[in-house]
Amino acid sequence: MLLSGLCAVHCVASLVLVSVLGIGGGILLNPEIHRAGLVLATLIAAVAIGWGALRHRRAAPFLVAMMGLTFMGGGLAVPHGTEEAVLTIIGVALLSLGHILNLRHTHGPLSGGV
Repeated sequence: MLLSGLCAVHCVASLVLVSVLGIGGGILLNPEIHRAGLVLATLIAAVAIGWGALRHRRAAPFLVAMMGLTFMGGGLAVPHGTEEAVLTIIGVALLSLGHILNLRHTHGPLSGGV
């Protein structure tokens, strides 16, 4: 979840920095940096979600998180820019929601903890 949150902050902060200051576009908005980061985040998330699905055997968190991974994958398929950012941020939000649903089940008042 931390990596997803940092990704969302990076996307928004990069757009704000470039828009307000007019500098940093060469480094912060480099498509190759974003592609590598997005691939890495998607792989880490897929492993975490797969592990959680095997461990908790709950469909809802898995399905929500997989929708998030699908949006993140869509971000890899479109040209670098606004479409990529929108798809990635939607994906990150859904992925985070999947993690939260898993945590609520695991640590909720009726779950008995782990």
